[in-house]
Amino acid sequence: MMWAVQEDTPHGQLLSYGGKTLVHDNRAELEFLLTGPIRVVPCPPSLRPEDCMEIRFHPHYAHHQFPLRREAYR
Repeated sequence: MMWAVQEDTPHGQLLSYGGKTLVHDNRAELEFLLTGPIRVVPCPPSLRPEDCMEIRFHPHYAHHQFPLRREAYR
């Protein structure tokens, strides 16, 4: 299952970069990496793979190794 990040508002937008929705296959890792007024939600079935970018390819997260090893963040 793929997960997306949504603004924590009644009609929150999915977080995107360059027009692509940011997704990841591990909810716990998203919750560990991202903070603030957000929710981690299952990707909507209407979201096409070609409209998504895995978070590991986002420039701000490219230096992380996936799967995450939490001991590397101490």
